[in-house]
Amino acid sequence: MTQQVQTYRERSREYLAKAIVELEAGELTQAAEKGWGAATQMVKAVADQRGMDHRSHRDILLVAQALARESGEFDMEVQFAMACELHIDFYEDMFNQMEIERRLQMVRQFVERLERLLDGEGRRLNHK
Repeated sequence: MTQQVQTYRERSREYLAKAIVELEAGELTQAAEKGWGAATQMVKAVADQRGMDHRSHRDILLVAQALARESGEFDMEVQFAMACELHIDFYEDMFNQMEIERRLQMVRQFVERLERLLDGEGRRLNHK
């Protein structure tokens, strides 16, 4: 695992932990944005490990979709969509605490799945 992949992975874990702290403190928009950050950093880790582009929001979305499609685990798309909703919430402040907590739970599951891929425990995906 390269240093950059490890950095993305550590940031993802850090952001997820901070999201929970922010949620418990009632800082909902900050919790939401940290949830988004956790998901995207882990997508970047997998993308970087596989030599895939991950510089833009669009690239990150395409990587997340490819991982779901190629693994056959389409609920990963829903989990990533929840992360995207958290990013929107940062700007729109539209979710209550329970709604953010539910989305953060889905983000946690998404991040854990991608970590297993990084560790080689999940299905190895083929990318061009």
